[in-house]
Amino acid sequence: MVDVSPKPETAREAVARAVLRMRPSTLRAVQRGNAPKGDVLGVARTAGILAAKRTSDLIPLCHPLRLTRVEVSFDARPRRGELAIEARVRTVDKTGVEMEALTAAGVAALTVYDMVKALEKGVTITNLQLLAKSGGKSGDWERRRTARRTGPPRSRPASRRPRA
Repeated sequence: MVDVSPKPETAREAVARAVLRMRPSTLRAVQRGNAPKGDVLGVARTAGILAAKRTSDLIPLCHPLRLTRVEVSFDARPRRGELAIEARVRTVDKTGVEMEALTAAGVAALTVYDMVKALEKGVTITNLQLLAKSGGKSGDWERRRTARRTGPPRSRPASRRPRA
């Protein structure tokens, strides 16, 4: 493990996300709370929080941290059959909480899969990623968000078209 003893304790926060893709009917069952195993979102939230607290037991070189807050939230997009899970973790400690946020989002996603696999085996977990972190020696960082587009490609604006 890296020696963090000379580092000062500072406020730190990290936000991570995972996305699940499933049939819209499966997502409706999740939202209604009537999946075969019960309250999917409540159990997934609890699993994510517990996972953040146990990250150093799962990832060999992670330091055990005193977490001050763990939030797990959900954003459902029924027409697309997508469920985004966002985990936000805070501490005042000597090292960051990126791994705790990623672990929380990942385990919450795995929990959703476990609870809906009787309805649909083909659920996909994708885009497990760090969205932002703050605090510490390296400072703040945020993933640049790119707009998702659907439909045919747009033509370039007239001012940006190459001249012939």
